[in-house]
Amino acid sequence: MTTQAGTRVPTPDTAHRPARWVRTRLRASPLAALLMAALAFVTVFLAAAFPRVADRGADAALRDFVSQKRLVQTSLQTTSKVLDDDDAVKLDRVQQNLIETAGRELTLARSGEAYGARALGDRGMGNPEYVRFAEKRTDPVLGLLYLHDLAARATLTDGTWPPPGDVGGPLPIVISKKAAETIHIKLGDVIDNGVEGSGAKRTTVVVGFYQLNDPLDPFWDDLGCPARACLNATPAHEHWMTSGFVDGSSLPAMVRWGSGGENFWRLPVDPASLHADQLDRTRSVISSFLTGHDATALAGSTGRANLHTSSNLPDILTRADERYQASLPLSAIGPAGVAGVATVVLFLAAALTTDRRTAEIRLLRARGGSLAGVLRRLIGEGAVTVLPAAVLGTALALVLLPTPRWDRSVLAALVATLIALLAFPARAALLWARGRASGGRRRLVGELAVLAVTVAAVAEVRRRGVGAGAGLDPLLVAAPLLLAVTGGLLLARIEPVVVGWLSALAGRGRGLIGFLGLARAARDSSGRRKPSVLPLLALLIAVTATGFGATVLATVDHVRTRAARIVTGGDIGVSLPGYATLTDSFTKAAGALPGVRASTAVWVEPKTRIVDADRNYTEAYLVMVVDPAAYAEIARTLGVGEFDPAKLTGTSGGRDTPVPALVSRDLAKRLAAGSSQVRTPNGNDLRLTVAGTVGATPALPDPGKPFVVVPAGPAWERLPDAKRVNEWFAVGDVDPEGVRTALRENGGAQPVGLAKLIADEAAAVGKTAHGLPAGYTVHSSRETAAALGDDPLQHAAGRLFWYSAAASAGFALLAVLLTLFRAAPDRTALLARLRTMGLRPRQGLALIVTEALPQTFAAAVGGGLVAVAAVALLGGAFDISTLVGARVGEVITPVLMPVLLPTAGLALLVGLGVVLETLVAGRRQIATELRAGEQS
Repeated sequence: MTTQAGTRVPTPDTAHRPARWVRTRLRASPLAALLMAALAFVTVFLAAAFPRVADRGADAALRDFVSQKRLVQTSLQTTSKVLDDDDAVKLDRVQQNLIETAGRELTLARSGEAYGARALGDRGMGNPEYVRFAEKRTDPVLGLLYLHDLAARATLTDGTWPPPGDVGGPLPIVISKKAAETIHIKLGDVIDNGVEGSGAKRTTVVVGFYQLNDPLDPFWDDLGCPARACLNATPAHEHWMTSGFVDGSSLPAMVRWGSGGENFWRLPVDPASLHADQLDRTRSVISSFLTGHDATALAGSTGRANLHTSSNLPDILTRADERYQASLPLSAIGPAGVAGVATVVLFLAAALTTDRRTAEIRLLRARGGSLAGVLRRLIGEGAVTVLPAAVLGTALALVLLPTPRWDRSVLAALVATLIALLAFPARAALLWARGRASGGRRRLVGELAVLAVTVAAVAEVRRRGVGAGAGLDPLLVAAPLLLAVTGGLLLARIEPVVVGWLSALAGRGRGLIGFLGLARAARDSSGRRKPSVLPLLALLIAVTATGFGATVLATVDHVRTRAARIVTGGDIGVSLPGYATLTDSFTKAAGALPGVRASTAVWVEPKTRIVDADRNYTEAYLVMVVDPAAYAEIARTLGVGEFDPAKLTGTSGGRDTPVPALVSRDLAKRLAAGSSQVRTPNGNDLRLTVAGTVGATPALPDPGKPFVVVPAGPAWERLPDAKRVNEWFAVGDVDPEGVRTALRENGGAQPVGLAKLIADEAAAVGKTAHGLPAGYTVHSSRETAAALGDDPLQHAAGRLFWYSAAASAGFALLAVLLTLFRAAPDRTALLARLRTMGLRPRQGLALIVTEALPQTFAAAVGGGLVAVAAVALLGGAFDISTLVGARVGEVITPVLMPVLLPTAGLALLVGLGVVLETLVAGRRQIATELRAGEQS
């Protein structure tokens, strides 16, 4: 509207409206808003990523653990009695029913499914022309099965697949061509399988030969002996056995042949579908199929009341869950440290922002702004920068690290988002709280409370400890962090006093840089003598968590190596089967290999008897050592059964002259009464005199029963027929391939007779390796340790720790840089004034480094000491067996290098960051300060 004078009066539509707060603030400080968004993005992304990394590692470890088990152990095995009218069609219908029912709850591995029927009784093959062992004359044995879709896994080589059997006639079967060649079965043979209870003859007729497409496929594990003729090496009953297959319409005839029959259906669970966080549900589902509601429903839907399902998978999953729970406390230390450092960094960023905007916030309050109104505006301002970055970081973690469980990631991301969003408003609220409370007294009370909680946590952890498989213990995970926080608070009290004292000492000298740098390091940005707690906490938590985790991993590596050496009996070992003997040429060639420090051949006889003075005998091992001095060196190196080699110095003599012996502790009590002797399996006696007692010996690190160690030379003089060795041990950096080459070239006698058949059987099932005969084994501690460490669960824990260490180092560096930024205006003004008085740029850099060095050095040293203290106080509560790969009794103990290396690395990283920040930003800031007041 317009007045008479022509002046336009503002209307509500055209009146001036104040600019929105958030938009104004973001335009005023776009760089600060961008940096806050970047910090929130990184923090939230890591918070969401770490739980998913842990889940993926646990899932991979679970799948590997289950996949290593036999197919039959990880399957649902369903059986029922063969009915009179059963045939292939009815078995197909039951299989489809089982797949549909189980497939709704479990993911099945279709490639491993198998079903069919088997005769419950195996029968001998009485044809006189078939091969038998000359001494035993035991008939070879035949088992019959029907297997669905056999033709898809086997190739017919001769004859035809079996037709339906005629009532009263021989039952048509097919067998393996390899089995036929071994037993001398011919195509068309009518096999005499004995007689039934009624006197009628059991016969089968061979109508075809086949060969399996993949004889080593785990599919065949529980399906008899279909690939070849297998050797039953039971003493006094050695014989060949094999399996034959019948047609699906011949099941009633197969049942009569075997005096009973059983249908079977195998449904393997796909290991790739298993998830560590769903083990309880998976076990519950499987248990329902075994004995619960689903088992009853299956029996009803198939019309087979005697349908029964069994599986070893629940026990396997239970063991996998125990391993996972045992690894949780160790794998959670690193992420917990990252969480602590990231929280400190967020509060540091909030403190920096508060210092920059203190005057603005006080002005808002002075002009009538309410506390709630001002905080609401600050939260709204932060929401515009933090929330989009948090959503993006969470979404990126969910996409880049796919895993079914998302709740922990989202919860961790939400907590990180809330801290990033509320840290600045909470810090601003303290501006009004400071005047109403005594800051020094309140801080002292808080520090004493933290100290009390830390002492209580450490005492409780040490009192009750942590059992194997106990799962994630929040108190155990929090205890190292509480120690770090307590150490940081204590260091924040001590550091300014010590640095101030050093500053006073430096002030007495002629140089200015050291005095100014140390004087500024002893004060905060406002110039008051007050410790700067948050940067110290960030560095201390990072160093403590990294040093603690590095100590754990170093201990695990050391214990694993020692366990592997003990299992091996040294750094390298050779063992032979019972029929073989190591040759002198091998022991000489192996002992001369590069790296061998001490070596000896040994004869270990497990079936000896120790006869005491009362003529009572005890089953024991006998260990004859060729070189007692080398054996003593091996025992000393391993720390197992150490002894003085002089104790095994024997003298020549007749059969009745005693031989010095080292005996196990339990055996020493029985032999203390008087003389004793060893009786070998061939009936020879060797008189002993007890020269010492040991708890174990390298050849028998975990004997399980008493043992005796004697020098081989004197023993062989008294027992010439016992002059042989079947094991060899050495310590040193020895290449196992060199030992295998020496064994191949100087292996000695090859097996003959039954021993050769046993060796051939081992070769047929893939038990030979490295070109050595079956039973010839070279044990390497290096390879054993690698096998123990080849566990995805261990690799996942190690990766999680190193990821956490890198993230902690990054946040710690950021904490130091934020501290430098916080003091930048005051420092820049000081450097500008000093430049006008002749301070050179290099001296300015030295001043900044001197200012930052005390805090970094104090945090590094303090963090290292806290890490060592945490290991000493809490190491006994951790069970490292899961990470080692074997059951061990060792505890985590303080080690210097695992703490020193990450501590020095973090200190160096922080120092380089300080120098880089000074070179990049310092000159520009000083130049700007020097040009203040110039006219453009």
